[in-house]
Amino acid sequence: MATSAPKRSEILVMGAGLAGLAASGLLQNSGKEVRIAEKGHGVGGRMATRRAGDATFDHGAQFITARSARFSNAIRVWEEAGIAESWCKGFSAEADGHTRWRGKPSMTAIPKHLSRDLSIELETEVVSLDHDGTEWRVVTRDGREIFAKIMIMTAPVPQSLALIDIGNFRLEHELRQQLEGLDYERCIAVMATLAVPSLVPAPGGFAPGDGPISWIADNQKKGISARPAVTIHGTDSFSLSHWAEDREKAGLKLIEAARSWLGGTPESFQVHGWKYSKPKTVFPEACVVAHQKPLLILAGDAFGGPKVEGAALSGWAAAETVLNHS
Repeated sequence: MATSAPKRSEILVMGAGLAGLAASGLLQNSGKEVRIAEKGHGVGGRMATRRAGDATFDHGAQFITARSARFSNAIRVWEEAGIAESWCKGFSAEADGHTRWRGKPSMTAIPKHLSRDLSIELETEVVSLDHDGTEWRVVTRDGREIFAKIMIMTAPVPQSLALIDIGNFRLEHELRQQLEGLDYERCIAVMATLAVPSLVPAPGGFAPGDGPISWIADNQKKGISARPAVTIHGTDSFSLSHWAEDREKAGLKLIEAARSWLGGTPESFQVHGWKYSKPKTVFPEACVVAHQKPLLILAGDAFGGPKVEGAALSGWAAAETVLNHS
């Protein structure tokens, strides 16, 4: 069986979550040649949407907030493009007044829009990387090679470190210790289709505050599902303790805990596990140069902050580091 010819790119971005898309978009708009390698079958990472018949679920990131002027401007652009809209200003009678936006029609609309003009190779899992002092060489699981002068890694930090360990270089000891200290919450997510409307109060989502559930949302009240469809997120402690358990059994436990808000027994449900749901700790800089020659930058929500905004800010910071380096 013939081996495909190696591919070359000026810049290789690993990961098509929001950090990777933000970095790639800025670099491409600045005239750089960028290629994205994404191990999944779609873009967006935890800005994820799943469908089951007439039911639609945002089962990863639930909404977007903005604190910085730069990200607020990006949201305005997304609103004008018709891929984001205001959802609410809080989830209780004591709403804090900060706008929460959602993707339109769902969260995945935003990364799909951002990826439309980018060169992305889906289902491309990188299993090793090394360099010869001038460029990076990565090998994918199916044996393909990609060469690049610059790399930006936006995967969860433990995954990036595992790849670095395979390579022919080592990180500075202090940096390595800092990165190893970054930890992530886990989240078991249930997507339940209901026969009747749920009892989740308007505007369609809230955090119970105690018990095994960290978040519950009615996707129909949120405005993305044609029929009652509830997303239930398990807490980090629940998800960690039940991670090795059969997913359906863990999901049934969360459904039982949510019964008073469901209005009845779900018609059907699916369960997904987010191993790197969100960072518990954040690196003090928006991105970090892990290797100088050739240039390797680490970015993602563990650097910019544990929300959609943080991922975007980190991606932009990584792109700007490349542009300043060139």
